[in-house]
Amino acid sequence: MSPVEQGPFFHVVYFWLKNSKSKEDTIKLYNELNKFLTENKQVLTSHIGSPVESEREVVDSSYDLSLIVTFKSKGDQDIYQNDPTHLKFVENASYLWDKVKVYDSMGFS
Repeated sequence: MSPVEQGPFFHVVYFWLKNSKSKEDTIKLYNELNKFLTENKQVLTSHIGSPVESEREVVDSSYDLSLIVTFKSKGDQDIYQNDPTHLKFVENASYLWDKVKVYDSMGFS
């Protein structure tokens, strides 16, 4: 029997800044993320965070800022990708980052 995907949908994004470790650029990206997240209708929950240093080899702390967003479903996340609030965020903030990595997941049973 294969697993059946079930909501919620988790969208996890890691940002590496062009000016890595710049407090000013980190604050700019944080403000842009916070602004669009409060305006976007598809987002159920969100968390903006920074890396925690760790001695454990399995922990990757090389990013500058992370975003975790939950949606009711993959369909809502698909709508979010083309939502004007998300597109405006990318337009306003993409100059800040050098690299973005996304990990999407859903529960299964």
